[in-house]
Amino acid sequence: MADGLALTDLETATREERGLTYPFGPPPGPGEAVEIASDVLWMRLAMPIALNHINVYAVRDGDGWALVDTGLNLPDSRAEWERLLAGPLGGAPVTRVICTHMHPDHIGLAGWLCERFGAPLVMTRLEYVTARMLISDTGQPAPEEGAVFYRAAGWDDAQVEGYRTGYGQFGRAVSPMPVSFVRMREGDRLSIGGQNWRVVVGEGHSPEHACLWREADGIVLGGDQILPKISSNVSVWPTEPEADPLGDWLESLERMKTVFPDGVLVLPSHGEPFRGVRVRLDALIRGHHTALKRLERTLRNPCRAVDVFSALFARPVGDGVRGMATGESLAHLNYLLRRGRATRSRDAGGVDWWTATEQGPRA
Repeated sequence: MADGLALTDLETATREERGLTYPFGPPPGPGEAVEIASDVLWMRLAMPIALNHINVYAVRDGDGWALVDTGLNLPDSRAEWERLLAGPLGGAPVTRVICTHMHPDHIGLAGWLCERFGAPLVMTRLEYVTARMLISDTGQPAPEEGAVFYRAAGWDDAQVEGYRTGYGQFGRAVSPMPVSFVRMREGDRLSIGGQNWRVVVGEGHSPEHACLWREADGIVLGGDQILPKISSNVSVWPTEPEADPLGDWLESLERMKTVFPDGVLVLPSHGEPFRGVRVRLDALIRGHHTALKRLERTLRNPCRAVDVFSALFARPVGDGVRGMATGESLAHLNYLLRRGRATRSRDAGGVDWWTATEQGPRA
């Protein structure tokens, strides 16, 4: 056990909520780590957004540590890593940086850590190349196809102009990525500290999201694929406007019900580690199907994508999350369109109108 760990009394901390078991107490504070399984440390970095934290993990790897996810490329996050590296991680080297997927809160400091320690970056191929593609947009003018995409969703001129001025923000939250990486793929076994971790890939939230499962003792590094209290964003973006990420997401969740035993301990990127993976997978699947029913009722009258926010989200959608809300609405609309449960027509102003088919909502 590394020096400086903040450990938790598991017996008094365990609690049950909505069919899930949370076996730990308060999350680690700044500069702290909790050893939640043999050679696995849980740490937490703050983020200056509504989702105000990300969990990162360290797995003992010989004389050093393999890190899983990294936080945003921010001065505060770098300072927090300095405290963790010197404290709970005991000044030991980083042997590799593993990123579950390409979103900035997961890869933001991957390049910085890899360069500092001469460590390889480990990702799935689609996540790596997608990240490199998005980083290349930084400083480039927004493509007109993106403006057409958001205008079709119902954005007004001011909102489309906001898209243009905000284009290319991805790269600003990510330190320069390594120019090479070590690929992991579905079914691979990564040996970390002499123990095997099986790669289980999911789709929908991102193109090739990797979970890592130590089958010997049932530890799952779940990333954003299986979160305990919120559902990960599943969105359509201008780069692939006809995509069906919700279909991919639901298929992945159904498959994972057949892969993971119910007794595994899931270590998520947001929230707290928990047991009850099948209960949670069922809840995530059920939540989306319930939302689809509400959406079909809303589509009894023609709607734009921006008109269906209230059918899908419990809170009002502000400007700061309009892009994600629009993407998620389109993911649900494309799901219905692909399955003959909705139609889409574009008017003379370039706006798409969606209508439920006569069959009505399904179970």
